[in-house]
Amino acid sequence: MSKINISEKFSLFTDEWTPKVLAESNGQLVKIAKGSGELVWHKHDNEDELFIVFKGQLTLQLRTENIELGAGEMYVVPKGVEHCPIATPDTHFMMIEPASTAHTGELETEMTVSKDAQDWI
Repeated sequence: MSKINISEKFSLFTDEWTPKVLAESNGQLVKIAKGSGELVWHKHDNEDELFIVFKGQLTLQLRTENIELGAGEMYVVPKGVEHCPIATPDTHFMMIEPASTAHTGELETEMTVSKDAQDWI
């Protein structure tokens, strides 16, 4: 393992809502993604999901409230909590979650990325 320049990694892709895996630590995957607009409402029954924003604004819609995150802010969506991420154009963020976490939980849509199809970058 060598050091990882996160800014450099963000420059290597343009696709949105398609997480790229940077590293694995103790069964947790460290992923980065870009987003614009809305993903889909979903939940992860058995895993918490940590979001850290590097650029732009990411709103985590929950059924009870909206959590707005700017650069340098983070939030953990607890397991079992339904959420829908919404991003301003060209938002860059990181997620840290167990390797078992499915991209959109049990929900399968055209935006879903299977665990087997996740790219390491």
